[in-house]
Amino acid sequence: MRSIRLTAAATSTLPRFVLVLITAIYGLLGIFGRDPWKNDDAAGFGAMWTLANGSWLDWLLPHIDGRTEILAGPLPYWLGASLIGLFGQVMGPTNAAGLYSAGCFFLSCMAIWNASYLLGRRPEVQPTAFALGGQPEPRDYGRTLADSALMIFLACVGLALRAHETTPALAQLLGVSTVIYGMVRGLDKPLQGGAWTGLGLAVIALSASLWLFVLIFIGLIVSLIICEVKPHPKWLASTWLIALLGISVWPFLWWISGLTTGQMQTAWQAWWSNDAMQLVISAKSSGFLARNLPLYAWPVWPLALWSIWFWRKGANNPLGGIRNPNMALPLGIVIAVLVYQTHLQALSEQSLLLIIPPLVIWACFSLPIIKRSVISFIDWFALLTFTLLGAFIWVMWFAMTTNLPAGLARNVAKKVPGFVPEFSWLALIAAIAVTILWVSVVKWRTSRAPKVIWRAVVISAAGTTLTWVLLMTLWLPTINYAKTYRDVAQRLVQVVPSQSICINSMHLGDGQLASFIYFTKLKFKDDVHCDLWISNKPGEARKTAQRLNKNLELIWEDRRVSDRSERLRLYKVLSHAQ
Repeated sequence: MRSIRLTAAATSTLPRFVLVLITAIYGLLGIFGRDPWKNDDAAGFGAMWTLANGSWLDWLLPHIDGRTEILAGPLPYWLGASLIGLFGQVMGPTNAAGLYSAGCFFLSCMAIWNASYLLGRRPEVQPTAFALGGQPEPRDYGRTLADSALMIFLACVGLALRAHETTPALAQLLGVSTVIYGMVRGLDKPLQGGAWTGLGLAVIALSASLWLFVLIFIGLIVSLIICEVKPHPKWLASTWLIALLGISVWPFLWWISGLTTGQMQTAWQAWWSNDAMQLVISAKSSGFLARNLPLYAWPVWPLALWSIWFWRKGANNPLGGIRNPNMALPLGIVIAVLVYQTHLQALSEQSLLLIIPPLVIWACFSLPIIKRSVISFIDWFALLTFTLLGAFIWVMWFAMTTNLPAGLARNVAKKVPGFVPEFSWLALIAAIAVTILWVSVVKWRTSRAPKVIWRAVVISAAGTTLTWVLLMTLWLPTINYAKTYRDVAQRLVQVVPSQSICINSMHLGDGQLASFIYFTKLKFKDDVHCDLWISNKPGEARKTAQRLNKNLELIWEDRRVSDRSERLRLYKVLSHAQ
């Protein structure tokens, strides 16, 4: 196997408080002080809001108020609703639900860090020992790789927005990260590792479809078959025990609560078909994956591929270093996630999160062997990209706030008509502070050329943090104005007749329905017998009405000011068609 040559100086670690501070700032900014944003974020919050204000039956069969469709994988909604119940009165329902996102994100960070640390201490990956000493100690090497893995995770471009939304994808991310950590831990502590692996599998099952759970478990077995280091059988026994106990929680609650056979069968079917899997590869999902993953997973995937290329060679087996735990254990998970993603009828960005943790594990093991030219390319690409993005955010904020230059300010106003800029000294100070830190990191990285192995990703991690902090300080009021349905909901209330019985919402998206329910006290229901119909799909609404022999009269039309393609229409049911 090819050797790694490193000195102890190359494994100098980042000060612990710096790493914790960066992670905390990144994870917390963007989940507080805003409304639920359109589509996935609003839909996830809507289900949590329904449970927090609903009955016990709502907890057993999670759904969005007014909609009968069961949202299988109840764990994210249970957690979010519990947090709303505990802290909603103090910090507001949306902020309380945001704690769910933050908790899943931070726990995922911990799992990835610890998995990388344990793998970095293993003898298969240690650098070559020098005759006179001076090579890094296993603990130092492991900690450096773990710090690097966390920075690579933070540097992932696609993580920024998706890690701050109240969606099931965050719980699924946590489940995958926990499974990887449990597999690694199980190599030396089988019972403990099995408990963590089983817990991760249970989290996946209770936050997604059972298909994802089955595929991840198969991937886990594939990893163990490939890996040349096998865990004790106790690991598999404890894994199965904890996983089955966790998965049985939801069916057990059905049973003790006396749900009807029909309700339980409907829930089972929803749990299996939650993500609309198909038996053959979906051309639509595969195309989406090919188009979006390269940018979404930057710079994780190039580093992961570099690691695979290096570890492909070995001395005594056909798969070479791929059979080492640091490569083999994530491999089955990657295969399982890719099978899952390419067989979905419609793949979304939320599902792309699942492949990030195993790729991050691979990527951190590329840093000790990556060429200087590649490091320079990654550094300068990140430096140029994030400097331009940061400058753009500052210039646009200045134009919005001061109306200078006037031409640029007019262009901004066209994108968000009606928006009144809000000035906050706290936001400005935070933005200035993070910009100064960015300049300091760049100056340190470019002038001193440190030899530590994490130097290749420090600018990328700092750059994504800079961009996200600037967006969530300087631009947060603008983004919130553009992505919330608050104003539309208030205008809707004004036109709904006071004597209205209910509003048929079957032609609204989940995010739209959830937003209207939260921002109004109107009664929405997926029921064609309502005297009012609301729709963002006017053609379908009229077709449904025609099929049911109903006449619809348009009484209101509106949209979010930032979305010119959106059309929300409210109809009054007049009479039966002649």
